Amino acid sequence: MDPRTEIREFLASRRARITPEQVGLPHSGSRRVPGLRREEVAMLAGVGVDYYTRIERGNLAGVSDSVLEALARALKLDDAERHHLYDLARAGTTPARPRRRRSQSQVRPGVQRLLDALVGAPAFVRNGRADIVAVNPLGRALYAPLFDTDARPVNSARFTFLDTRSRDFFRDWDRTASDAVAILHAEAGRHPDDRDLSDLVGELSTRSETFRSLWAAHDVRYHDTGVKRLRHPVVGDLDLSYEVAELRGDQDLTMFAYSAEPRSPSADALEILASWAATSDRTSDVPGSGDG
Repeated sequence: MDPRTEIREFLASRRARITPEQVGLPHSGSRRVPGLRREEVAMLAGVGVDYYTRIERGNLAGVSDSVLEALARALKLDDAERHHLYDLARAGTTPARPRRRRSQSQVRPGVQRLLDALVGAPAFVRNGRADIVAVNPLGRALYAPLFDTDARPVNSARFTFLDTRSRDFFRDWDRTASDAVAILHAEAGRHPDDRDLSDLVGELSTRSETFRSLWAAHDVRYHDTGVKRLRHPVVGDLDLSYEVAELRGDQDLTMFAYSAEPRSPSADALEILASWAATSDRTSDVPGSGDG
């Protein structure tokens, strides 16, 4: 995950998706490239063509925040894409560091107590590379297929792309897969020296053609709230709202908590799932889950 390559491919992909009409430019007949030309982006951003070309080639030395903002406006970047551009710029102008394993793999006792206190809500904590590092009993029951493997740590992206059961479990599999790649791309922009993340991306790229295709799109997005549509092997279909909270006291850890609409079929299914979890032998395969 070379920052200069990431910058080049990200900017080129954003440029390719915008038509001249979208930015008020006249359409000048046939075009050799999809989307905007480099000179058009430069004009919209108020910079020279040679200067923008240097940036798109991955050389951001001396590029100011005001220029990055101008590029974000010209390319119509949303908030997630704008932050990703800043992360790539920061990585591209920072001296390269040796790759190291940096993904946090456990939580503080207070975080685990908070998870366990959410008795009626499935919840888990995930690090930036999609490892589930802590979970409460109902969360483990909800995501039982992910834990039904010898691979450790449990990783939601690996399950999505490499376990055939994921296409039944995630009823919106295409959206889930796209989100997973977008999250990993954003993490790669923040931490290009993360060896764990690089290893995961390499594994998924080697073993999944779908992952390779999605990774090449260079999409990033926030994953803050929404609805997860699952088909659980024990209780059937569930439509669950989820909320996401960053754990400010920990590096790159995020908590996910799920709930069902009151008196809905999904709420009934969650109650059945809770009973199943209470009577099943769910051993603690995630650090801290159920063992204090």
